[in-house]
Amino acid sequence: MKFEKLLWLGLTLVALSSSAQMVTDPDWKETEVPPPPSFSKDKLIPIEMPKYVSLRLGVDPATLAITPEGIVRYVVVAVSATGSINAMYEGIRCATGEVKTYARYTSNGQWSSVQDPQWQGLNDKLPSRHAMALARQGVCVGRSAAASSVAAIVNALKYPKREP
Repeated sequence: MKFEKLLWLGLTLVALSSSAQMVTDPDWKETEVPPPPSFSKDKLIPIEMPKYVSLRLGVDPATLAITPEGIVRYVVVAVSATGSINAMYEGIRCATGEVKTYARYTSNGQWSSVQDPQWQGLNDKLPSRHAMALARQGVCVGRSAAASSVAAIVNALKYPKREP
């Protein structure tokens, strides 16, 4: 009986410890978000997307930045078959598996800020799957930004590891 209680206590402590690690710091604050950077559609690093996605998606490496608190910010650009361009200024928080859209590039060539942007899970249906693809293809390594350098992220996106 004593052994069962100790085993139960041990398993409970392990479970509590694991779940405590998943709780985010209540004092965590995001640094101030700068205005969206300019981007070039000619320098995009393609994001590998499923074949059914008709848009060509890419990230301009010049827009990549890693904040002191570990958010990777970037501009993702979508180019349609007709050549129309849409872009979003976003941030991925690898530690929590979340993405936030700060601004959208409108058809008139202007940035429009998102009112009260919120963090959303990368596994959520919205926002688009491109953020999850970016996270997996080089923005995140586990729950941290790839080697904490923009150069490492650019290298991972340009030269993805292929599964044999």
